[in-house]
Amino acid sequence: MAEKFSIGLLSSGGDAPGMNAAIRAVVRTALTNNMEVIGVQHGYEGLVNGEFRPMGARDVGGILQRGGTVLLTSRSKRFMEPAGQRDAIRKMNEAGMDALIVIGGEGSMNGAYALSKQGVKVIGIPGSIDNDIWGTNIAIGTDTAMNTIMEAVDKLRDTASSHQRAFLVETMGRHSGYLAVMAGIVCGAEMVLIPEVPTTAEEVVAAVEDAYKRGKTHAIIINAEGSALRTTDIAAKIDEMDVGFKTRMTILGHIQRGGSPTAYDRLLASRMGVKAVEALVEGKHGVMTGLKGKGVDFIPLADVVSNKRKVNMEYYHMAKVLAR
Repeated sequence: MAEKFSIGLLSSGGDAPGMNAAIRAVVRTALTNNMEVIGVQHGYEGLVNGEFRPMGARDVGGILQRGGTVLLTSRSKRFMEPAGQRDAIRKMNEAGMDALIVIGGEGSMNGAYALSKQGVKVIGIPGSIDNDIWGTNIAIGTDTAMNTIMEAVDKLRDTASSHQRAFLVETMGRHSGYLAVMAGIVCGAEMVLIPEVPTTAEEVVAAVEDAYKRGKTHAIIINAEGSALRTTDIAAKIDEMDVGFKTRMTILGHIQRGGSPTAYDRLLASRMGVKAVEALVEGKHGVMTGLKGKGVDFIPLADVVSNKRKVNMEYYHMAKVLAR
């Protein structure tokens, strides 16, 4: 290893609570191993532009509890092209970066793999509230987003019961129903709609009517944004059929991305950040840190990008059973 080994560090794509904890862990573990850290601002776009700044121990002080990412993030169309990747590698070489650590979701891991194939020493750290990254049991930010949804639905249930309403709650999840399914279980929803399971508006109406007939004081329907049905259309259909409950909608949107990370996410992010630096110390690269069982392991980026994480259908069926 070079006498002054320098690590580039960036966060990319959608932000996730806990990214700052990972940034902190990377910087302080690197310094402990006599490595330098160069922060890349605005994700891959900043890598192409050469938006770099050195990071020391004090630069990451007081960020553990903050949501978002102090390195900022963006999506980069230029980096998706070979010319953009070539420019990024040139900027890295000019700055003296010996390796790169990327914190982000599925798209970010694809970008990391693209650089890895061109000879860059890259380590990925999974950060995604959707938990849609293959190779890790859970990604940074998922637990916090789940708690945000749970708190919101718990509050909505209070008013739903008071007014005998059917509440339609839309969660994030364009391609993955993980958040919706888990929210359905922990929030006691009457029905969960996810991209992986086609559902008709008539089935939703029947579930709400059944809840009313069985004497329930409310009905909670959780709809992942990527499901086959739009939340507004479902609400209109329920009201049109006059099944007993009147409907109200709540689209949680980007509130799910924000907020102080939970203790679980802070610990997970810290473990993954430390492990990422340890990988470089051990001469490993072209891998992503992933939670496997109780331990953090290394998963080849080639495997990460060539596989798709699927919703555990046992949980989906559990949500249906517990809705009775």
